[in-house]
Amino acid sequence: MPSTITVTTEKFAESHFIDSFAKKHKAHWEVTYEAIIASLERIDTLLQTSKATIICEAAGVLIIKTEFRVDGSKESAKTSGNRCIVAWDIEKNKVYILLVYSKTDITSHNETAAWKKLVKDNYPQYEYIL
Repeated sequence: MPSTITVTTEKFAESHFIDSFAKKHKAHWEVTYEAIIASLERIDTLLQTSKATIICEAAGVLIIKTEFRVDGSKESAKTSGNRCIVAWDIEKNKVYILLVYSKTDITSHNETAAWKKLVKDNYPQYEYIL
């Protein structure tokens, strides 16, 4: 039986875009957040879907971008523009939520470059991977 994967939301993620999701979507956000956590607890399965992509990998840590939809919305995960950036430490069996954002939260023309800069600036332990 595989080991349980622990999911932790980092303080930076909590204090930035997650707050705006909670305010904007109210009761629907709690259900959505629980679903995000549940899917990340089975990240190996999530990676077998089109909702998650490995961005880069180094020293047993994977940086992964996932897509999600907010509970109660009619949009798909892909078209919603909602993203979650996580670091999966395979050896420790831990997933760290680094960012949860909507494409409208990223004002740059290059979404990937913008979230990578946010990760590098706020999580120096992952800078070497990106």
